[in-house]
Amino acid sequence: MSVTIETKHLGTVIGNHSQDMTGKVVAITGTTSGTGYFCARELGKLGARVLLLNRKSARSESSLQQLQEEVPAATFVAIECDLQDFESVQTAIEKIKASYNVIDVLCNNAGVMAMPDQATKDGYDVQMQTNCISHFLLTNGLFPLIKNSEEGRIVNHSSQARLGPPLEEKYFGKNGGNLGGDGTEKENLSFQGPRWMRYHQTKLANCAFTYGMIQKLEEHGISNVKVLLAHPGLAATQLQITTAKTGGMESDSGLMQNAQSAEDGATGIIRCCVDPEAQTGDFYGPEGWTGFPGKLIPEESLSDPENIRINWEGCEAAVGEFVF
Repeated sequence: MSVTIETKHLGTVIGNHSQDMTGKVVAITGTTSGTGYFCARELGKLGARVLLLNRKSARSESSLQQLQEEVPAATFVAIECDLQDFESVQTAIEKIKASYNVIDVLCNNAGVMAMPDQATKDGYDVQMQTNCISHFLLTNGLFPLIKNSEEGRIVNHSSQARLGPPLEEKYFGKNGGNLGGDGTEKENLSFQGPRWMRYHQTKLANCAFTYGMIQKLEEHGISNVKVLLAHPGLAATQLQITTAKTGGMESDSGLMQNAQSAEDGATGIIRCCVDPEAQTGDFYGPEGWTGFPGKLIPEESLSDPENIRINWEGCEAAVGEFVF
């Protein structure tokens, strides 16, 4: 029997840390449920035109209808984009570029967690391609539009799983299905083993992309684009349900009994997208597993030069040079 979790922080974030987004165009990946859905909903309420980038499915159609019903005055635009397929991502980029000259915010929110050791059709680990490499491709493709904004923002979503060993090059190569297997039940129940190592690599990579991007923008003298990072803490979202179905964890575990709501889990990326005081490099999220999305001090590993190099070179080897 499910228990409704009280949302505690969303109202404060919207009331004290947001701005009118009328006339702004915002693109968000992974909006069918969880943090992406609530980010899209709140930005729609604030007046933004919200592009919803999702794999085509009954869930994406249903969530679009639900958003339109919840915020009838908002404009939501569905863009088919399968992050497990580079060709689909490129098609989404071209579709957006054909319709828009400016993207004010790109929120790289979508992610999968503790999935089996499987390759995408492109040959990469399903977690690394979904969570990182495809977002690198998407950001690269849309960067000319982001750069056209008076104040463009690129928002990346990490998690507590960012904490751990440094990045390794093998996770960025065409090694999908050959990266340690699925682990034992005991490992998976304790958030250890190869599934969780692959997930950790992607969440640290999200951070390395953020701070590597900031360095690249400085090198190219681009000052009108902010790059920000968030983490959701422990939030009750579809992510746990999907992982449980594939044997990665128990969605009804003791740990999840202490989770915050998906709405509160979304507050970090919402602050990144709309807080008028946010500056490039800011990192928002709860200090622990739950709580208000304050501004955090990034761990040194997030901007470690070797982590940045491995992430950047690995992504460029997969999908091409990032063009500024």
